[in-house]
Amino acid sequence: MVDEGGGIICGHYDRNCNLVTPCCKKVYPCRVCHDDAELHVLDRKTVEQVVCRQCHKTSNICEKCPSCGTVYGTAYFCQICRLYDNVDKKQFHCDGCGICRAGGREKYEHCFTCELCMPKGVPHKCIEKSSRNNCPVCFESIHASRNETHIPKCGHLIHLPCFQSMMEKGLYSCPTCGRAMVDMSSLWQNLDREKEMTPMPEEYRNLYREILCKDCSKNSTTLFHVV
Repeated sequence: MVDEGGGIICGHYDRNCNLVTPCCKKVYPCRVCHDDAELHVLDRKTVEQVVCRQCHKTSNICEKCPSCGTVYGTAYFCQICRLYDNVDKKQFHCDGCGICRAGGREKYEHCFTCELCMPKGVPHKCIEKSSRNNCPVCFESIHASRNETHIPKCGHLIHLPCFQSMMEKGLYSCPTCGRAMVDMSSLWQNLDREKEMTPMPEEYRNLYREILCKDCSKNSTTLFHVV
């Protein structure tokens, strides 16, 4: 959004400074605002200067303004990522990911195969560098996204908002491999009841067909039915 004076209003972070972007020599509230407005992506770690929102003086990357003493991020500051925030989101810097994460360091552990911080105590299927793939729904980055990541049993990562949107639309299969992302037992029971209520014509009642299950990748033989 843009305010009355033509400046950008940041809806991503609450902080007390703006970033001086070395790639285009402009001033933006945050890297996301920059990426939304420009045709290129800002490498957060290349930012060397910030502008204080209180006194409007420019300084090198630091915790507070050398001129007026304003703390740029009252809740969190990461010198590596150039991340300032006035809101406590339990942020922490992960050396494995190379960027900051939210949610509390004690709740996550870095998976060096998937290259992403995963919830502790929650088993997942490792896929090499899976976090480096884009979300199969919105095609945006998984690794650098500010959105929470959903981890299906198949291991193909997807943004949580994208997963929730698929569930609302009745789309339960992984967009990458086609396997079910949720427990489908209740649906299969409903289909079984529907089959019982929809008898096939006499000439098809003893017709069997081989099928391949998408979830377990096993072949089996079953009675043919239009349902």
